[in-house]
Amino acid sequence: MRLKDKVAIVTGGGAGIGEAVARCYAREGAHVVIAEVNPQTGKANADAICKAGGDAVFIQTDVSREEEVQAMVSATLARHGRIDILFNNAAVLYFQREARAHELSNEVWERTLAVNLRGYWLCSKYVIPSMLKHGGGSIIHVASPTGELGFTRLTAYSVSKGGIFALMRAMAADYAPDGIRVNAIVPGTMDTPMNAAELSDGEARKKLIAMAPLGRLGTGEDVCGLAVYLASEESSYCVGGIFTVDGGLTAI
Repeated sequence: MRLKDKVAIVTGGGAGIGEAVARCYAREGAHVVIAEVNPQTGKANADAICKAGGDAVFIQTDVSREEEVQAMVSATLARHGRIDILFNNAAVLYFQREARAHELSNEVWERTLAVNLRGYWLCSKYVIPSMLKHGGGSIIHVASPTGELGFTRLTAYSVSKGGIFALMRAMAADYAPDGIRVNAIVPGTMDTPMNAAELSDGEARKKLIAMAPLGRLGTGEDVCGLAVYLASEESSYCVGGIFTVDGGLTAI
């Protein structure tokens, strides 16, 4: 087991990428904390992991709310005494309410940035002291091609994901001397609940599939290999890296 006895927090661990990664971490021997805003999906995934013989607990958390992040981290430390891995994944995409900059509502802008960027920073802020105390750890930010390339009518989401790259690089430079490795995973178009509204349109689905040279959408399980690698000691020299899991989307 590549993560035996490691303690891993997976934000947004109740569905999609987070759900798959939480299960994968547990199979690799980690003690998993599922930080999820939705109590139904978060508890269901924790229960499924435990039923399969793994160790997981669900803590309801809105990552944009500082007091909830603090409480989640405190509960994790009370239960396990340390934190080795933070998989920053919780995000929102208000696809039907996204727009060009001058048409975008303040509400969508502020909520998207609060969850997708502020949430990553807050979780990192409160996890890092434990990693410093115990001599290191791994922080993995889930980014997006929308933060690197121009996608129409995805203003707030694109800005939030672009900020993740900057946050990752700043943190990687700051904390590498302390043994904390910070990297980013960049999934392509994933067939997950977050994208359900867009993918429900048959023509849009075909267009998005065609954008990836591999000729298919991604799944949460497609991210698991990299997520385990970056969380494990096998990636001990990986710092500030951007690792794509996008079927070739950003290669062309």
